[in-house]
Amino acid sequence: MHRLAVLLCLLIPLLFTAPADAAVTPLQVYGSWHCGDDACIWGTVRDVTEFDQKNHWLIDRGDGRPSVNVVVLSFVHPVKLLHKTTDAQTLDGVPRGMAADIVTYFKNHGIRVMLSIGGITYTDAWNAALAENAAQFGRNAAEVAQRLGVGIEIDYEQNSAPDLAGLQSFIDAYRAVLPYDATGAAQAARLTIDLAAGDRWLIDIGRKATADWLRTGTPVLDYANAMVPARQPSTSGAIANWQEHLDGKPTYAPPIPPLAPAKFTGAFYIAEGSKVRPECTNFSASLQNSTGAFVQTAAPNGAGTTPGMLGYMFWAAERPSTRGVTTAPPNSCEGGVGGGATAYSIPIPMPALRQS
Repeated sequence: MHRLAVLLCLLIPLLFTAPADAAVTPLQVYGSWHCGDDACIWGTVRDVTEFDQKNHWLIDRGDGRPSVNVVVLSFVHPVKLLHKTTDAQTLDGVPRGMAADIVTYFKNHGIRVMLSIGGITYTDAWNAALAENAAQFGRNAAEVAQRLGVGIEIDYEQNSAPDLAGLQSFIDAYRAVLPYDATGAAQAARLTIDLAAGDRWLIDIGRKATADWLRTGTPVLDYANAMVPARQPSTSGAIANWQEHLDGKPTYAPPIPPLAPAKFTGAFYIAEGSKVRPECTNFSASLQNSTGAFVQTAAPNGAGTTPGMLGYMFWAAERPSTRGVTTAPPNSCEGGVGGGATAYSIPIPMPALRQS
């Protein structure tokens, strides 16, 4: 059994090596969600010098170049944004830590910034905000995006009976203020959505997003992030999840259509539990290395015309949980995330994304 296990370890990378004639599309999106220093609350104003000490790896992979080209500050509370709440942790609906100087810290290094609304903790709050006034919620999100010069990510994780009509109203209201911009030049117009790692969770949201908002011919949202699963996947598990998006689920009733590879990213953990992961510290041993051939060559299967997914996202910078590992020194991620940025020649700043 030992020799069989060793043989399998040697063969697995070969199974996912792109064919010699496969078209390779360079990665365009390569970013990290960021949870601040308080497990994704962002409830206090940060001193920029202190922030840099804990997060310098994001703007410097060791040679002066950033490790990522987008950072997604996570999370904004949906109801507080709707009400433009001001309290001890929130200013006019936005967490106090998501301040203009933090946005500028990243943008001064060519890194695009987005704010994520929701997350699993705020699922009920998403439902409440959509039920109360979805259109005003969308307008408030657009106003914040314009004021800070950032994009917005929809992270609505209602698995059962999500309010799709309300979510449509939110998106319509946002787009009435900030129309879709294929060039990417209007950073506040960048509007994305998080989907499950594959097509077997968040099924209704995945179906609606794929069918109506992520079509290459008439795009409404810029792209989707296929989020991390419950735990770090294997190489084959990650690829199987992403292939579900590419294939859709034709046997579901109603079916989920296929998603164009140019319309989504895949994701891995860099901070999970108590372990420092190679995805953070060691590119050669990382999943972003072992899945790279697939991600750059994934073929359309009913949607889109160009091969290759958009790229990778990583969960999550600094402190995503109160008791888990952080990505602050000595666990910073120059060697893993930064190493991948070098290996894949990640463009910084992010270029205009391909549309098909």
